[in-house]
Parts: sequence; C-alpha cells; structure tokens
Amino acid sequence: MFENSKKHGLLIFTFLLLVSTIFLFYQDFKNSHRKLTFAMLDIGQGDALFIESPTGTQILIDSGPPRKILSQLARVMFPFDRYIDGIIITNPDQDHIGGFEDVLKVYKVGGVFESGTINDSKTYQNFKQEIKNKNIPNILAKRGMRLHLGGGAMIDILFPDRDVSLWNTNDGSIVAKLSYGNTSVMLTGDSTSVTEKIILENSKRNPKINLTSDILKVGHHGSRTSSSNDFVKAVAPKYALISDGKDNKYGHPHPDVLNTLSSFGAQIFRTDLSGTIIMKSDGKDKTFSFQN
Repeated sequence: MFENSKKHGLLIFTFLLLVSTIFLFYQDFKNSHRKLTFAMLDIGQGDALFIESPTGTQILIDSGPPRKILSQLARVMFPFDRYIDGIIITNPDQDHIGGFEDVLKVYKVGGVFESGTINDSKTYQNFKQEIKNKNIPNILAKRGMRLHLGGGAMIDILFPDRDVSLWNTNDGSIVAKLSYGNTSVMLTGDSTSVTEKIILENSKRNPKINLTSDILKVGHHGSRTSSSNDFVKAVAPKYALISDGKDNKYGHPHPDVLNTLSSFGAQIFRTDLSGTIIMKSDGKDKTFSFQN
C-alpha cells in the first residue's frame, strides 16, 4: 500500500509540475505579445530577420543560406506555431533565400514580398515554383506600401521606387522601416550606396519620409559598398546591427564601415560575436538579449 501511495504521489507531483510549466510558458508567451520583437538570427554569412508584432503577426525577412534557419526560428517562435504571416525577400541571392525551401516544408506562409530583381539560380527558381505550387500570394514591394502588423507596429517600404528587374540584386534590394511607438528599425537588405543615394534624394523631395531610426540593420553585412556617410548621418542610429559569419572570407564587416558607424555614436552588435540578437520593445523602452 505504501508503494502504491508513493507512486500515486509521484504521479500527482509530475502532473502539477507539468501544469505549472505550461502555465509559466503560456504567461511568458502572452506577455511577449505585448511587445514588439525584432531578432537578427545567427545564420552565418547571410541575412535572416524575424519580427513579431505586439498582436502576434510574424514576418520573416530573408532566410540566410540553406540548413540554418529552422533551428534559429525554433528559438524565437512558439514551439507548435507553424504559420508565418509574411516573408520578405530583400534580394534573391543565395545568402538571403537559401533557407526558404526548408521554411516552406515546415511552415504555412501567408504571403511573399519581393523586390523584383531576378536570380537565375536553381535555388531561386525552385523557391518560385514552390510559391506557385502552394498558391502563396506573391507581391512586388514598392515605395509607399505600408504593412500594418497590429498593435501599432508597421513596416513602410522605402525602396524599390521603380522597376529593378534588370538591376544588380544588391542595388535593387528592398529597404524598409519598421516602426512601433518610439522604436524604429531601418531595414536595408544588401542595399548599396547607389540605393542609399536614391532614398536620400526621395526623402529630400518628400518631407513625410523620415529616415531617422534608432536601430540600423547595417547593409550588406557591413560591406563598404553600403553604409555611406550621408546615409548613416540621415538615419542617425543609436544601435547598428550587423549580420555576418565568423571569419567570413569577405572580410565583413569592413573597418571603414565600423569607423563610420562609430563616428556617429552607434553602438555596434554583430552576430559573429554575439550570436542571435533579440530586441524587445513596448514602444518606449527597448531591451537587447543575445543567444549563442
């Protein structure tokens, strides 16, 4: 009888422990939805950004190279969540789209946004075919589009402002601004100084275009083809986030870019040094955390 009571007590204890764990996990999940989450995922040499609005809308911007993205998404998404509201492809190069084939095998996707630049690679062609097979809406991003994510969070498309189908993929990258309350993030893809110049000219002609952002996702992994002095000055970031692979063969980020960012007082975070970088904001205050 004593043994039966012991087993019964152990079962009750295990059950209560499971319930309390689920409750605490749910509370953490519920509280996280009251804030904006922006994560620069550590996928090596490439780009992959995850955004979740205060109401739970989820956007994945790029996916890095193949076989990297799923383990990183598991760190920032609810374990049983298998839906991503939107995918934004800033450009169709391998280091930005290589992981999307894996994403589409696991997650249902609400829509795909592209810049309009073209890549003849098999990876890109397979991805386009899979979008078609799954009947996922495929939308051309254009300046002036505003994506309302819920809870006051939004993404404004700043570029392309024209047909870029024949452009270099980097020059034609999508550039956008994420905003939530007093928190804003300039999202630059692999955009170059050519792209930056066009955006600066547009902002001069249209005072409604406000480039100032407290966080800059540094263009092209910190390559010196991006982050021109004039553009960084206009954005005036407090924080600069760089997605780059450890000991990458390209020498990213370039010392000139680091000097430019530092000269404007930006605090620099890098995935090769810090791992995945997660920012959470209630629209006023923001906190950063890191996952290696």
